[in-house]
Amino acid sequence: MTATDAAAVEFFDARALRLEQVPVPRLSSEERAAMDRFWDEAVARQPALFDGPAVACIGVEANDDDAALVLSWAPVTYRYRALRRIEGCSWLPASIFVTVLQPVEGGGLVVGRSADFTVHPGQWALPGGSAEPPTDGKSLDLAALRRHAAQELVEEIGVTADPEDMTVWGVTRGEHGNIGVHFLAPPVPTSLVLKHHEILAEEEHARGAGPELDRLAIVGSVQDLTGLGRCADFLPMVVSRYAGERTQA
Repeated sequence: MTATDAAAVEFFDARALRLEQVPVPRLSSEERAAMDRFWDEAVARQPALFDGPAVACIGVEANDDDAALVLSWAPVTYRYRALRRIEGCSWLPASIFVTVLQPVEGGGLVVGRSADFTVHPGQWALPGGSAEPPTDGKSLDLAALRRHAAQELVEEIGVTADPEDMTVWGVTRGEHGNIGVHFLAPPVPTSLVLKHHEILAEEEHARGAGPELDRLAIVGSVQDLTGLGRCADFLPMVVSRYAGERTQA
């Protein structure tokens, strides 16, 4: 079910996915104090940081009974990522995020560059964002991730897709063990993508901000990523595999 490339990003060819909530791993008092100290220092440097709700991936396991990939997760907040900076920490939290492979008619995928005010300024990636724990007693399941992916698509490039039309394309595990759940959306015209992103940018600038993705590009191969700049670790693998699927089709 898995394959690893030279970029040390693991790919799970998982078309079935199940999420199971588990308890947050226990931290020692020293680890918790160090986490809080690192977080406070980060906020002092960047006051806009918000200790909002997040989802930590605790484990990944293939279930042979139903051929599903099982992701165990726990609800945390962003400050838990500071544990990655603590040497010898008993637990290094991995994040779960979603992305959308948005094809354009004629071939290629939409990628965007993160604006300067985002967590990864200047980095090229697919439209997407970190998963959040459910509220009001709802479940974190595949349907919830699909809805979140569709929401990110609207918020980042202005394109609307029905969540029911989006399918699980694959799962990656990269830096820090972060898990990416990648959805494939129906193709749309390139002109529509560019126009909707232009409208979105105008609306955000009118509010005194700016779009999360300040530039878009259409890529059909890994070679197309050359010259764009720094990319998310999973992006070359995803683009390469998607291009390979189109070639075989």
